Amino acid sequence: MTDLIVTNQGAAGRATLNRPKALNAITHQMLLDLETAIQGWATDDNIKLALVDAVGDRAFCAGGDIVDLYAEGIKGRDEMARTFWRDEYRINAAIESYAKPYIAIMDGIVMGGGVGISAHGSHRIVTERTMFAMPECAIGIIPDVGGSLLLARMPGHCGEYAGLTGARLSGADCIYAGLADFYVESDQLENLKAALCETGDPETIRQFASVPPASDLELNIDEINALFNGNSVANIQTALQNATSDFAKSAAKGLSRGAPLGVMSALKTIHTARVDNDMALALRNEYRFVTNAVASGEFIEGVRAAVIDKDRNPSWKYPTLDSVPVELIDALDHPALNGDFIA
Repeated sequence: MTDLIVTNQGAAGRATLNRPKALNAITHQMLLDLETAIQGWATDDNIKLALVDAVGDRAFCAGGDIVDLYAEGIKGRDEMARTFWRDEYRINAAIESYAKPYIAIMDGIVMGGGVGISAHGSHRIVTERTMFAMPECAIGIIPDVGGSLLLARMPGHCGEYAGLTGARLSGADCIYAGLADFYVESDQLENLKAALCETGDPETIRQFASVPPASDLELNIDEINALFNGNSVANIQTALQNATSDFAKSAAKGLSRGAPLGVMSALKTIHTARVDNDMALALRNEYRFVTNAVASGEFIEGVRAAVIDKDRNPSWKYPTLDSVPVELIDALDHPALNGDFIA
């Protein structure tokens, strides 16, 4: 059975991720198939909207399937990774600028690459089961797939908090943070999808939407702003260490899971994205980082610890903030060796 089920259903073009046992982790081929599908729907007058969902109730998409990238990387080959990321970012940009309504059902786990094929859509739906996170720092890279800009646009310093700690956000948090547009109870999803396919009208979503519960992000916004407004990771780390609340202790633990190179670079890209406020530039800057992540960064060790051996005990090349070479951080501002990503 195909990993991405693509069909035309009434007035909707529908793409369904179909790897539930792998939490619908998206492969390179699935990305290419999704790109082909939305390109076709864009010029089909019978299709009024794109509807993207997933099989199962545990996950929309837990991220990109990076096992093959690791297997190539440990052999000293990074061509597959660079190709994967370039193709992935191209479709992220295409979704962000898509000419027709792009409706993403962000039910269950939404992480990493799953964010890139959902949170750039025009109509983003979350549920009581949504668990959104960008935990890339824990595998040695940075929030990418345009995530640096999504984080930068969040209220206050919520983006720094979520991006540096990999915090898990609820559906209500996603609404508050501007990562989603509608909150729909999961038992209404099938009726909603059927209605969208029948009407081809995204306004139909409002008939099924409900008011979300309280957002923990919103409840903690004052403390988040106080703790994560530093201009360096060292300053943020100090603020967390000096705080005594349970929230601060949890955030400090999350921050400690990330590779120092990753969290330092993540903070820089979030700050830059906030100033630029441009998706093409955000993707370009993210691509500059990830093209170096296999050979020169912490990606291989991060994936080993989190995905391959699952010991959650990475041995970073640069284990402390002070050990990260300044010139390595600076090098990430330089054009990618194989050419910058151009949306």
